Formats: sequence, structure tokens, C-alpha cells
Amino acid sequence: MPLSALHLPALPRRRRPPELTYAADERPPAGQLALLAAQHAGTAMAFIAYVLVAAKMAGLDRSGTQTMVATTLLGMALCTALQAWGGRWGAGALLVHMPDPFMITFAAALTAAHGPGGLAGAAMVHGLTALVLAPLVRRLRPVFPPTVVGVVICMGGMALVESSMRSILGVGPDQWNIDAGAALMGGLTMAAIVLLSVWGGRLRLMALLGAIALGVAAAALLGRIEGGAALAGVPLLALPQVAMPVFALDGGMLVAVALVAVLTQLDTLGSVTIMDKMDDADWKRANMQMVSGGIRANGIGDLAAGLLGGFPTCTCSANIALAYATRSTARIIGLGAALLLALVAFLPQLTLALTLIPEPVLGAVGLYAAGYLIVSGMELIVSRALDNRAIFAVGLSLSAGLTLLQMPQLGAQLPEGLRFLLGNAFVVTGVLVILLNLLFRLGTARQAEQPLNSASPSLHADITDFVDTSGAAWGARRSAVQRAALAALEAAETIASAGAGRQLLGIRGSFDEFNLDVELLHSGAPLELAAPKAQGIDAAWLEGDEHALDKALAQLSGRLLQHLADRVSSGGGSSSDGPSWLRLHFEH
Repeated sequence: MPLSALHLPALPRRRRPPELTYAADERPPAGQLALLAAQHAGTAMAFIAYVLVAAKMAGLDRSGTQTMVATTLLGMALCTALQAWGGRWGAGALLVHMPDPFMITFAAALTAAHGPGGLAGAAMVHGLTALVLAPLVRRLRPVFPPTVVGVVICMGGMALVESSMRSILGVGPDQWNIDAGAALMGGLTMAAIVLLSVWGGRLRLMALLGAIALGVAAAALLGRIEGGAALAGVPLLALPQVAMPVFALDGGMLVAVALVAVLTQLDTLGSVTIMDKMDDADWKRANMQMVSGGIRANGIGDLAAGLLGGFPTCTCSANIALAYATRSTARIIGLGAALLLALVAFLPQLTLALTLIPEPVLGAVGLYAAGYLIVSGMELIVSRALDNRAIFAVGLSLSAGLTLLQMPQLGAQLPEGLRFLLGNAFVVTGVLVILLNLLFRLGTARQAEQPLNSASPSLHADITDFVDTSGAAWGARRSAVQRAALAALEAAETIASAGAGRQLLGIRGSFDEFNLDVELLHSGAPLELAAPKAQGIDAAWLEGDEHALDKALAQLSGRLLQHLADRVSSGGGSSSDGPSWLRLHFEH
């Protein structure tokens, strides 16, 4: 059955952004589908380098390394397919998986001690942690607001910058002489990515693949491709060998792997959010059902890969950048990429050939992904109104992570049991922003009230300051707070112009993640609001006496309020209900 004939589970209704070439539920033509799937599979396979690094650190031979690579590819394929399928088992998004770079040190230690099967314990903990988190993620929304997710995504991008630039420039920890050949390869690759992504027209569909091909061609002309002779000793087709699983984790390693798994799923939350935002022109908040499915897909894939001896996986930020560059988020592309990843697991020559891509070329891809993640994280952070608490949580967390990036020697001074955790900038930033977010939520009421003096010359400023300050303390979306402030000012004018002895007495507001309500309290009878579907105003009112004109203006103001807010209501005024109120409701 061709991929285009598959019937995938339905996605939530979203308004398609006009800049997309192919949106999540759309089906590209067969040729373009194959091209896009090949780009995504090739991009993810380039990060098999993480597995090779761990295998080299562990002293594995070629056979053991090949086994780890093949089983990891199968795990990546399963996770990617589940993410694209959606429903209960995935996010329903184009999310391609790669080996989890934060597991390299753990994987090397376990593999050195127990062989390729030693990864089974870490992969099982990684997968089980994800499966435990998946059903709980909806209740954890206050723990992971957009500001927290944005900080983690932003630091994930920042952590890629140094290694990417070192690869592009050919410099190492102890030598700072720029390698001209490496800089040429990396520069050409980066330039091609930018040119094809911005001005490539239809060629933007192959921006990353074309740029990598150009970088490899430049490396071949410079004689900088090494290890090609090794291909002759590898069979073209072979069944992956499966290592006998060894479940051996001490207490410290167990806790460390579980914590890294939690932060990896926080990264999954961010990846699902970015793809959902890319597919929805009216995006407001993370879709927790999609996030739950995305985390579940990661857990299932890692459990299966762990039993085979594969490396734990995570969503690949470079593939998200590729989806943005090609303007294509069709999840059918993910199924195609998963099929190719699974196929390559049976083609050892192709797997080895992909690992021969020169480091400067991969560095350019990493730098592009870093820039995209940093900007995407910042967008999420500033999508919410920020008060001093949020500013400190964001600023201190990023500062801690940057400190470790700039001064890695600090982590080397820690006890070995803590070095895995507190010496990693990504881990420190993620843990710190979560803790600070929870700490600064203490004492923050979800309701607020302030008296108003209708005769005060600063009335409008008092109303605006109340809405802005309360919205920032609650972490409401910036656009919703701005709408609420404008509507509250118009409501104050409506009450003042209604006459009949009405005077503003105060303003109060309340917020949860889905609703923002602002109420203006006033003396006198509740306002009579115009019917939402009323058509026009009786022209006789404009030609009548002053009372008729006031009535007409009040109707106009009421209808304007109904355009500014999602719902407007009025009530109160009796001895039991207290003062009259005019309530403005905003969906959040």
C-alpha cells in the first residue's frame, strides 16, 4: 500500500498558515514526498555520530558498533513512525528522532562495563520514565508553561553553538588556528542552507540535502573525505545483530538517567509545541493531548530499542529546522522517513557512508539548527506577559546554563556522581527554570481586585496598569492582556457615558490557563447591553433629543465591547449581589 493511501488518525482543527507548502494533513506528490522523506532521514542519520562517539569511548569493536547503530536506527524509525501516525500513540506531527546526545556519557560507561547489551537498562529507564509522564502531562501544564519550555529550547540551541562552530572552523580545545579547508566546507554549506531556504523557491524543499551535498562535494575536491576504504569490508545487506540485554544500573546512575529522561521529554514538549505552532496560524497554547502522544511515542520506541540494545532517542531539532526551511510539515513525510530509517538498518554500507560526512558540514547543519532553536525559544518566552518573577526565572536559568557553557571547568570540580547532572548546561538550565517557576508561583493569587476613583485624572492609567500587572503575574498571553486592557478602557467609557448616576468603583480580574476575566464594578443599575446580532442603530435616535442620542452612543459602545472581548455580560446591583458589574471574558 502506498503511503499516500494510508488513512491517518484525525488531528485537531487548525487554521493553515499561508506560508506552508504542505501542512500536517496534506499529501505531497510522490516525487516531492520521496525527496522530503530522504532529506529528513538523511539529516537524522547524520546524528548517528553520537552513537559512534559513545562506542569509541566504550572501546567497542566494529561488530559491536554496527549492532548498536543498526538497533538505534530501528528505534529511531519506530519513534518517528508513531509520532507521524498520531492518535493515542504519537503527536501526529513531523517529528523525526535521533540518538539522545545527553545519554552519550551514560551509554559509554554502561557499554564499557557490560558490552552493547548494557544499554538495555538505560533505555528501559528512559522509556519507562516517558510512559509514566505521558498521562500526567496534562496535569503538569502549570509546571511547564511556555516560558519554561522556551528556556529549555533556547538553551538547547545555545548548547549547540560552540561544538558547531568548532566543527566549522576546525579548531579544538587546545588549538585555535582556523583550518581554512574546514572553514570553506562549513561556510559553503551554511551559505547554501541560507540561500536555498530564503530565495530557493521550489528548491527550498531540498535546502538541507542540497547544502550537505555541496559541502561533501567541496570536501571531495579538497581531499578531505576519510575512511572511504572501510566501505569495501562491509556487506551491502545484512540483518542487524541483537545484543543480549543486560539490566545493570546502580542507584546514582538510575537517578541520573531518569532525570535526563524527564528533561528529554521536556524537550519533546517543546518540539511538539513548535510543530503545532508552525501548523496553526491561530496558535495559543501547547496542545497537551498532542504532547502526551509525543512523549508516549518516545517511551514506546525507547523500550523496544532498549530490548534490542539500541541507544535512547529524542526528537531531532535539525529536522524541525528542516521542516521550517522547506515549509513542509506533512506528517506523511515522517512515515516515509521512518521507512527509510528502518531500511538503512539493513544496509550497513549506507550506514557507514553516512558517518563519513565531514565534521564541518555537520557543524553547519548544527549551527542552523542552533539559530532556529534559540529564536523559537525566545518567541515562546515572550509570548506571555512577564513580571519580575518570570524575568528572574528566565534570566537566572539561562545565566546558569551559559556559565557552565563558558566555564566547563566548574563542572569538573564536582563529585563524579553529580558531574553527569550539575556539569551539564542543558540539565542545569532545565531543572533550575522548573524549580524557579514553582517557587515564584508561591504567593501569586489567580484573582486580583483594585478600587478605582472615577474622578481621578489617572483613571485610564490605573486600569491599564492593573490589567498589565495582573496579566504579567499570571503569565497570561501578551496578546490577550493587550486586548483586555483595551476592552477595559472602553468598558470604563461605556459606564461613564451611560449616566443614571453610575460611577466606577473598582476593577477585578481572574485567570486560569484557559480563561481571562476582567470585571468593572460600578454603582447604579446594571448596564443594558445591545443584542450581539442587532443590525445597525435606529436613525431616528440620531435625530431625536439628547436622551435618544445618549442611548445610541451607549449601544455603539456596547457593540464595540462585544468585538473586543469574546463575551460581555452584566449583572449585580442588588443588596445581596453587591455593586453592579460589567464582565469581559477572553478565551485564553
